[in-house]
Amino acid sequence: QVQLVESGGGLVQAGGSLRLSCAASGSIASINVMGWYRQAPGKQRELVATISSVGSINCVDSVKGRFTISRDNAKNTIYLQMNSLKPEDTGVYYCGYSRRITFPLGDGINVWGKGTLVTVSS
Repeated sequence: QVQLVESGGGLVQAGGSLRLSCAASGSIASINVMGWYRQAPGKQRELVATISSVGSINCVDSVKGRFTISRDNAKNTIYLQMNSLKPEDTGVYYCGYSRRITFPLGDGINVWGKGTLVTVSS
């Protein structure tokens, strides 16, 4: 079993920055995909950015140029550096994990963290 613990969410004004972290523990496969997904009020959960253990990245167009996903394989941790935040970025951000490599990268997530709330005020 793999467990995920997110941290770094909070309240920030538009234009500000936050850095999210997700630490994975347990039986982690050497080949895997981890990523960030968010759910805004009244909306379905959407992929934000995913990254494989070999560095492949999938990222939604709306955050390109503002968000950066990265990972530290030695720590089994991924990060999401969020800059130039907008009110529409508000939502619960979930960390996800999968042993399955899919296309698009991140469609096979089957382990989820509990989420961390990001609120961006105008």
